[in-house]
Amino acid sequence: LSSSCLYGSINSRNTLFHLVHLQRLDLSDNHFNFSQIPSRFGHDLSSLTYLNLSNSFFSGQIPSEISKLSKLSTLDLSANYLKLTKANMRRLVQNLTTIKQLHLSWVEMYSTVPDILVNASSLTSLQLRGCGLNGEFPIGIFHLPNLEVLDVYGNSNLTGYFPNFNRSNALKDLNVAHTNFSGQLPTSLGNLHSLNVFVIMSCNFHPNVPSSIGNLSQLSHLSMSSFHDFSKGKLSVSFSWVGKLTKLTTLYLTGNNLSEAIPRSLFQLKNLEFLDLSSNSLSGQVEFDQFSQLKKLKDLRLSYNKLSLQIITNLSATIPQLELLRLSSCNLTEFPEFLKYQSKLQELHLSNNNIQGRIPKWVWNATRETLLTLGLYSNFLTGFDQNPINLPWQNLYSLDLRTNMLQGSLPIPPQSIRNYMVGSNNYSGEISPSFCNLNNLLILDLSNNSLSGMLPQCLGNSSALGILKLTNNSFHGGIPQMCPDDNSLKMVDLSYNQLQGKIPRSMANCTQLEFLNLENNQISDIFPSWFGALPALRALILRSNRFHGMIRKSATNQDFPKLCIIDLYNNGFSGMLPSNYLENWNSMKFVDENQRPYFEVFPKLDSSVKYGYIYEYSITIFAKGVELKYMKTPYLLRLIDFSSNRFEGEIPAGVIGNLRGLILLNLSNNALTGLIPSSLWNLTALESLDLSQNQLSGRIPGNLAQLNFLEYFNVSYNHLWGPIPLGQQFGTFLEDSYQGNSGLCGKPLSKKCDSSISPPPSIFEEDEDSGFQIALDWYVVLPGVVSGLIVGVVAGNFWISKNHEWFLEKFSRKRQPRGTRGRRGHRN
Repeated sequence: LSSSCLYGSINSRNTLFHLVHLQRLDLSDNHFNFSQIPSRFGHDLSSLTYLNLSNSFFSGQIPSEISKLSKLSTLDLSANYLKLTKANMRRLVQNLTTIKQLHLSWVEMYSTVPDILVNASSLTSLQLRGCGLNGEFPIGIFHLPNLEVLDVYGNSNLTGYFPNFNRSNALKDLNVAHTNFSGQLPTSLGNLHSLNVFVIMSCNFHPNVPSSIGNLSQLSHLSMSSFHDFSKGKLSVSFSWVGKLTKLTTLYLTGNNLSEAIPRSLFQLKNLEFLDLSSNSLSGQVEFDQFSQLKKLKDLRLSYNKLSLQIITNLSATIPQLELLRLSSCNLTEFPEFLKYQSKLQELHLSNNNIQGRIPKWVWNATRETLLTLGLYSNFLTGFDQNPINLPWQNLYSLDLRTNMLQGSLPIPPQSIRNYMVGSNNYSGEISPSFCNLNNLLILDLSNNSLSGMLPQCLGNSSALGILKLTNNSFHGGIPQMCPDDNSLKMVDLSYNQLQGKIPRSMANCTQLEFLNLENNQISDIFPSWFGALPALRALILRSNRFHGMIRKSATNQDFPKLCIIDLYNNGFSGMLPSNYLENWNSMKFVDENQRPYFEVFPKLDSSVKYGYIYEYSITIFAKGVELKYMKTPYLLRLIDFSSNRFEGEIPAGVIGNLRGLILLNLSNNALTGLIPSSLWNLTALESLDLSQNQLSGRIPGNLAQLNFLEYFNVSYNHLWGPIPLGQQFGTFLEDSYQGNSGLCGKPLSKKCDSSISPPPSIFEEDEDSGFQIALDWYVVLPGVVSGLIVGVVAGNFWISKNHEWFLEKFSRKRQPRGTRGRRGHRN
């Protein structure tokens, strides 16, 4: 009953389980509405030798009773929403003594591969894609006598290596892509004479590909790409073998160490359909008409090499009809004229070239109905021939024209558009109301143009929109209402405009929002504490607006559970620092080094979209005394910038010291008082600390010298006194880090420290050993201040009477041996 449009759940009362003599059951490619697999499969259908439930929307745990189907020769549960615990994985396998095909791809296991599979001598096909497997892959499985298909694609924590293969090996399909397999590729690979498919992309194999791979005369699909994962190794590949693989239909070698010229033998591969040589160091001239020899070629990718493409002007229709063409960064100065004849082209990328002028009409005449993706970013384009109001491609879903010189009004894309990216051009005027009808739009990037007017209220109404980037234009008026009940919004960047009013409260519905940047507008509002309930929000940037008032906790008691970046610089916030938030920002309390290198957004896709898209945050911050621009925001970045506001009171010592993942902390230009907390030494990842232009007093805690990553430190213009800490990073800070503190002494200042000079009058001084504050000079008053003397004496005596045991122990054991401090303690 495969592909029979079945819908609904299967429960234990289903009459299917009356078929007790059933031997073959195929329910694949249906929709069972995320129901669980009934345990009765194992109880009542014990005669089954073939069971296929793949791609049928089952969910939950695979029942342990399936392991009772010991007669199975085929079990296929792949491409569902199923889980299998570690114990059940082993139990399932150990009873399948006659299994030939075991397909469990995309079943969540998070376990090792059971070593008892080494004994599955009947096994012909083992498919375990994307199962979360870990540990070392049992090498004995490679030697199973009948194994033809082995596919463990997408198990990034699975380690392993290839054995020495013998000539009797039956493997036809070997795929270990996106795993942690490593080691040398053995010369004995050449013994796999039956191999059709060999895929090792994004692994850790090194250093060379053996020339014996040229012996694999049956090979049709070869993929050894490394993509852009720089943690993975790159293979040195030579072309001493490509010409021998005459049956190749697919050759993917992107992102390796290919550094020679493209050999003529490559053009002898008459069956080649897919060729990807991008992101290597290929050099030399390539006469493009040589590709006319590859009559079956559909997909050609040569981007990001050192090639010089020679494309003759009168190149005719002899070039094969391509479906995908990528020639980015190939030193092109004009559109290749052979595009006139490409009537089947679906994807075209000519980015990062030197193409100037207008996009000629003949580019879209041939591809008007076929083109789905167009990438022309980073060129010198000024517009379109005849300046069409509507883009001519009828089915286009991704357009990238960023970083060109395009002028005039925004061209209106077709209804099919998903990604519309025209940032960093010279477009002007307003956003047309026609954009309200783009119901499939996932990404809208109009940043860094000269657009103006008010934002259409419809912009935030689309349930599909995932990324809205309108930074650095001249939009004014209010922010539109955003996030209907069903929404996908993940990133909003409206910075550097002239937007006014308040943040629309409808954004409380943006439950998928990760990144919000409203920097440099004219928004007048109180702190949006209601954002604290958003479960995914990682970055909140409100700098340089007109926010005001105290930062109060919301009534919902939600505390920004994922917040990593908060920037409130240059507003009118007042009151105490929000310690009730700081103590609950758990994402700033640790450093998770096992995550991806950059913040990325993965927009929601539907089944009609052929290719996914990853969009990376860009961010500008002010830290380490300079402006820092990140084209890709590091995932480990943890930042708090509360500078240039009206915060007052003390820095909350016990709370701030718990934010151990913090990298950048800026509290400068406020009215903060009290001491610099010694608990800041707990911030072991801290690279920048700016406390300048406040009213802080006391000493600089000596333990801050233990902050090994501290690159920038500024405490200028406070009321600090005493010696500047010595050693480690403090030896690198310049004099201007301390200016405006007349009581400070020691390097790098010219003022030397004199132990006979008493510190300024104070009631409390922080004890460097314990972090407590102890009473010193409590009876000292300024000359002329008499009225408060009696009160001070009474208060001092009361404090000592309540704490005399701790006080005496502290001074007798720790304070007296310290010279002047001991004498002062005795006098008191």
